Amino acid sequence: MSAKSNLRVLVADKMSAAAPALLQEAGIAADVKTGMTRDELIACIDAYDGLIVRSATKVTPPVIAAAKRLKVIGRAGIGVDNIDVPAATAKGIAVVNTPWGNSVTTAEHALALLVSLARHIPDANVSTHAGKWEKSKFEGVEVSGKQLGIIGCGNVGSIMANRALGLKMKVAAYDPYLTEERAQELGVDKMELDALWRRRISSACTRRSPTRRAIS
Repeated sequence: MSAKSNLRVLVADKMSAAAPALLQEAGIAADVKTGMTRDELIACIDAYDGLIVRSATKVTPPVIAAAKRLKVIGRAGIGVDNIDVPAATAKGIAVVNTPWGNSVTTAEHALALLVSLARHIPDANVSTHAGKWEKSKFEGVEVSGKQLGIIGCGNVGSIMANRALGLKMKVAAYDPYLTEERAQELGVDKMELDALWRRRISSACTRRSPTRRAIS
């Protein structure tokens, strides 16, 4: 265990027990107090150097104003919309997050849903549980060779593109921050949003049968 410091961190939302354990291993005192109201948080925040939240706790200007010792606010997740970043910045408090925390999980989940829809798995599951055996009704389509449009090609989008290319899909992406160099590195076609929608419509119009859905 590291030498004990005088730093104290408040874990204000429910999360894995590993979070306070890691802090304690580093010699940092960690208190877990979840489900607090705004007033309860304001009343105790002055005792802490760090604050860790997820989505439930709202770190508003009144909370930040009451935090005389606070040096850092950590969001155990991607977005920081529940933290008033300008108010924290104005007071010299760093706001950090974990942008890669669940990126792979999210991308894989999106891909699982895509394949599930292409193969009509939800409808087929309901049909089978109803005692039916309607194989021809849920023929579905292969995703190989199909068009996949990704809007927003950051952490999650780029991982999704990588997985889709592995399934031999054709991937196009719209992202105002995506450079041509990065698009080439990812193996995707960089497109404007209108062009991406037009490609989708064009792809849908080339269906071989009205009962077979194109992935676009």
